[in-house]
Amino acid sequence: MEFTTPREKEVYSNAVAFTAVRGRGVQRVRFDCATIAEAALWAAEFGDGRTMIYAIDALGGNAHICNR
Repeated sequence: MEFTTPREKEVYSNAVAFTAVRGRGVQRVRFDCATIAEAALWAAEFGDGRTMIYAIDALGGNAHICNR
């Protein structure tokens, strides 16, 4: 996995959960996952590369990891 900032790498390395997010505003849908594989599997259902996946650390910090 390639990271664009040190923060992304840090949060990913210490992640306790992942969130997959789609849409904008009131149309936004969020799916909370235990693993990045689970988030990627949910994103694959759409197959358009527009699902944003975030890593979440134990303190609640998050970082965008990829789009799937």
